[in-house]
Formats: sequence, C-alpha cells, structure tokens
Amino acid sequence: MYYNSHYLCRMKRRIKTYGGYFEEFMSTLTNKEQDKIQYGLLLLKTQDRVPAKFIRPIRDGLYELRIEYDGNIYRVFFIFDNDCIVVLFNGFQKKTRKTPANEIDKAFKIREEYYADKQS
Repeated sequence: MYYNSHYLCRMKRRIKTYGGYFEEFMSTLTNKEQDKIQYGLLLLKTQDRVPAKFIRPIRDGLYELRIEYDGNIYRVFFIFDNDCIVVLFNGFQKKTRKTPANEIDKAFKIREEYYADKQS
C-alpha cells in the first residue's frame, strides 16, 4: 500500500528544517541511524508515492516520518509547505506503542512558531 504524499507535487520536493530541532535530534544518533533517516527523507524528496510504512498523517497537516533500524523506532514530524517543501520539525526515538502526546504537542507548537515566523 502506498500513501500519496502531497499529490499536487510532480517535481522533486525541497526539504528544509526549522528551529534546529531536527539537527539536534540527528546529533544524538549514530551514523547508521542517521543514514536510515536520510533514506526516508530521500523517499519523501523524490517519490510521488511513498510507501505507507514510511509516513503517517497525524492530524491538521502534521505528518510523521516513520523509520525502523536495528530494533529501534524513530519518528520525525513534518509538514508540507508551498512549492512542495517539506519542513522538518522535532524527532525522537519511540519507546512506547503509541506516539507520545507530548511529542505531538511539541510538533504543533513548532509548527505554530514556523507559520508565525513565516508571516513576519
């Protein structure tokens, strides 16, 4: 099964980060873990139809990139912005069955900051 990630984009998506949250998360990972996340980002960047196992809509335009590596689960929150840009927010290593509400809340707060900064 595939998830059509932003079906209006027919070109290569640009990926950018906001606020340093993603970079902070990546700095905590090993090179191999970072490589696996970069693979997921490459799919987001280049594929019209990304396999559903890699992305999941949360709500209100917030998505999570889903990565598994060496028995560990990683999540990175993102949104689609104009012109097929994917904006990455916070990431974390998932240790429970459900995505923790505090991580989702953090992503929504970062999204609000992003849109406020974008408007000014």
